[in-house]
Amino acid sequence: MNSQRTSGGFTLIELVVVITILGILAAFAVPRFVALEAEARSAATQALGGSLRSASSLSHALWLAQGQPATVSMEGTVITMVNGYPNLATIDDTLSDLSGFTYAPGTGVFSKDGATGTCTVTYAQAASAGAAPSIAVDLSSC
Repeated sequence: MNSQRTSGGFTLIELVVVITILGILAAFAVPRFVALEAEARSAATQALGGSLRSASSLSHALWLAQGQPATVSMEGTVITMVNGYPNLATIDDTLSDLSGFTYAPGTGVFSKDGATGTCTVTYAQAASAGAAPSIAVDLSSC
């Protein structure tokens, strides 16, 4: 009588080959995912810089349209104006979403949360009448 036996598992060679292939794939994939994370932080920081430029321009337009008052109201929030643009204390209130960033009102610096290096946007309020605020994006080690 011949009894046939069927095996239900993998051989050691098959397991070693699969583990080797997964190791090779991981060696190529991990650096690409790390690069994508840095690119995402850079893109988010650049987007915040653009949002600040738009928000300061919009508040300036409101200021002009309302006869140059000391404050303007944007979506129910009072924005204090200096030389026709938002001041440091209220520029963050002109933005609808700051998730992922921390704002320091004393310095005007928005820092990307989780960034290991410098990944910031700095808002400097308008220095004089007729001058626009300065908005600088620093991605030196984002």
